[in-house]
Amino acid sequence: MFVKICGITREEDALLAVAMGTDAVGFIFAPSKRQIAPTIARDIAKRLPPEILTVGVFRDEAPQRVVEIVNSAGLRAAQLHGHETPETTRWIRSRVPFVIQGFVAGAPGLDRADAYGADAILIDSPVPGSGIVFDWSLAEGRPDGRRVIMAGGLTPENVADAISRVGPWGVDVATGVEEDGGEPGQKDARKVKAFIDAARAAAPPAHRPAGAGPYDWMEDDRL
Repeated sequence: MFVKICGITREEDALLAVAMGTDAVGFIFAPSKRQIAPTIARDIAKRLPPEILTVGVFRDEAPQRVVEIVNSAGLRAAQLHGHETPETTRWIRSRVPFVIQGFVAGAPGLDRADAYGADAILIDSPVPGSGIVFDWSLAEGRPDGRRVIMAGGLTPENVADAISRVGPWGVDVATGVEEDGGEPGQKDARKVKAFIDAARAAAPPAHRPAGAGPYDWMEDDRL
């Protein structure tokens, strides 16, 4: 089970997520309470192990700018959360190592997700980063044979149910592992650990081969 901790704003939170066993960390460059400057993301990314997928999150950003930020910050992936066309996503994918294409649950474009040529698709609530849970039945129409990452209001308490219901390849969380009353982006160590442990424990057998390490997703062709 691929796990991404998103909305990282501080180095200590990125290192915490890595220590707890995450596969990926996300830096939000789109307008958000968790928005981070590319230079700060670059400095944090330098401190992370090479096996961690570092992801820049964008919304309706110029494709040239997406590529520039990802490469200059030393990140390994772009997550596109806007109204990108398949042509735009494919153009970006030809210039960065890994692309995640985001879709709102139930969006008409979800049924033609293959046209985007992304490495994975992410299904989220209508307001990304809001911590609001969407109707999980809307994710049941996802395309077959694709890596699907589920987001939108996930928490340590509900992630196992979400995995059981939808059967995603991965899960993504930001708000659900933050400190109560803390600044946006500030992670709670206990919540991060509980979320990762719950997600991994709930993973279908196909995602949990015997002896699998936390970073086996990099060589995992099972969708």
